[in-house]
Amino acid sequence: MMNVSLRIIPIAMLFIAFFLLITALLQWLWNITMPEVFNLKSLNYWQAFRLLLIASILFGSSNINL
Repeated sequence: MMNVSLRIIPIAMLFIAFFLLITALLQWLWNITMPEVFNLKSLNYWQAFRLLLIASILFGSSNINL
C-alpha cells in the first residue's frame, strides 16, 4: 500500500508540472501570434490556463480504459 502512494506522488507532480509548462507555452504562442494576426488582446498566465482547461474539456478524449 505504501509503495503505490510513493509511486503516484512523483507521477502526479510530473503531470502538474507538465500542465503548467503547457499553459506557459500556450500563453507565449497566443501572445506572439493572435494579437498581430487577428488584432486580439494578449493573455496573462491564468487566462491561458483557463483557455487550456476549456479546450481540454471540449476536445479531450472521454474514453477511459480501466
